Amino acid sequence: MIRILIFVLIVLALGAGFSWLADRPGELSLVWMDQRIETSLMVGATLLVALIAAILLVVWLVRLIWFSPHSIARYFRVRKRDRGYQALSTGLIAAGAGDAILARKMTARTRGLLSADQEPLIHLLEAQTALIEGKHDDARRKFERMAEDPETRELGLRGLYLEAKRLGANEAARQYAERAADKAPHLAWATLATLDERSQAGRWDEAVHLLDQSRTSHVIDRKEADRKKAVLLTARARERLDADPKAARDDALAALKLDATLVPAGLIAAKALFREDNLRKAASVLEKLWKQEPHPDIAKAYVRARSGDSAVDRLKRARKLEAWKPNNAVSLMAVAESALEARELALARSMAEAAARIAPTESVFLLLADIEEADTGDEGRIRHWMNQALKSPRDAAWIADGVVSEEWLPVSPVSGRLDAFEWRMPVNTIDGPLEEGGVSRGEAAIRSLPPVAASVVAATRDAPETTVATPPAPPTMPAETVERPAAIAVPVPTESVIVHEPIEPARSVVVTDADDSTHTALVKKDEGAVAVKAPAQPVSGATSPAKPAEAPIEPFFGRPPDDPGVRTDRVAEKTTFKLF
Repeated sequence: MIRILIFVLIVLALGAGFSWLADRPGELSLVWMDQRIETSLMVGATLLVALIAAILLVVWLVRLIWFSPHSIARYFRVRKRDRGYQALSTGLIAAGAGDAILARKMTARTRGLLSADQEPLIHLLEAQTALIEGKHDDARRKFERMAEDPETRELGLRGLYLEAKRLGANEAARQYAERAADKAPHLAWATLATLDERSQAGRWDEAVHLLDQSRTSHVIDRKEADRKKAVLLTARARERLDADPKAARDDALAALKLDATLVPAGLIAAKALFREDNLRKAASVLEKLWKQEPHPDIAKAYVRARSGDSAVDRLKRARKLEAWKPNNAVSLMAVAESALEARELALARSMAEAAARIAPTESVFLLLADIEEADTGDEGRIRHWMNQALKSPRDAAWIADGVVSEEWLPVSPVSGRLDAFEWRMPVNTIDGPLEEGGVSRGEAAIRSLPPVAASVVAATRDAPETTVATPPAPPTMPAETVERPAAIAVPVPTESVIVHEPIEPARSVVVTDADDSTHTALVKKDEGAVAVKAPAQPVSGATSPAKPAEAPIEPFFGRPPDDPGVRTDRVAEKTTFKLF
């Protein structure tokens, strides 16, 4: 385009010049070798321009003839180079596709058309071809040669790094990554690999320094860099917590500024503040984390912030957490555990059942078993909750690469990856919360709860003691000839108390109530209280001890899943549970 523009300008200039001369005619006289030549000015100018054009044409022809051998050689050299680059491109595509035969064929063709000293990509093609052919030693030698060339140093180091990782030579891989990071800090793979290696070795200061350099060069995304730096600061604070709580506090608070949802950083900051007796600031840190996402470790640290608190004080703090996050399984569990320690068994049961309806996990049913043991001591109901715990999904935990850890760790013990642990349920235990009919697992477990076993029904404490005489055992004879012993009248109290303590061996006797109804009674030795199973069927002719019939207590069901209310029905009001 520029050449065309220049040609047009020259033509316009010549036209303007000839037009100017035509408007100003004149004569041109030339005397040369005693000869006088006269012509007009226009003709003279035309001859001059023609002479210049002829000279330029002659010069061009001379140059064309003189440099023709070189031009011909250059033409064939360019044609050969183009064919070589075409073969190189085809070979790289074949190597990437895994076609070893075509890649090796293109490698040989490229070698014949191009020089490896002029085109370093030939080394890459040969190395990739050796890799897909399984010749790892040859590929490693090619990468070593590339690592010695400044033009292909980073490419060779990356190849050596990947080969070392494949062989499990972590120390060699670390050295290759560090060399690449030192020569080219802008390489993301080298920076991340070196960062993981320094994190595995616990060199947190060097890891933080390297991460700051990568952030300056914009190697890593800003959000990802902030997260990784928060994890590194949390790991350093975790290591300094025992020796230097103040430094651990500063690192943990700095980590929270970078990532406000990092629970381990908040817990470490709270522990450091607790050791400095700064309970208010520690509680503020935990409360801020809790409002974002409830976590069992946060609840435990918050409820047990002061070692001298009573169980009632801890229950109050748990209720405070539950008020911030109502209808949440974690907050309900925290209240239930604190209520159990404070012997508020009704509250503990209601909160635990509400948590079971929302998230029926293993720990919820184990807590219900503990509440049942403290409340009723009924072995059947305890076994029911234990059985539900065995069938329920496991609780969320810190998991990384299939490894479940009891506490958070900054680096995965399997892959060595930084920030690998996540708080989630194990994959192999995740189960849906709904069963047939749309009923939740927790609701189904509560509905299938067996009634309280009435092992002992005794008179109330205010009732007078009653002495029961035991009739003599009748002689052994056929059932039709057995005489019925005299009935013993025993007043049955209208209000009963279930006593949860072992019953001494007792004998079965027949008692008659005031309205002449017959009952079977178990009479303890030297005890005024009797165990009565009522109502009982009339005794037949045989005098063998009859098996007492259980008096089931109506279980309490029907509460909506999100209502952790306290049971206030008729059975709960009339039945009194006393532990001796």
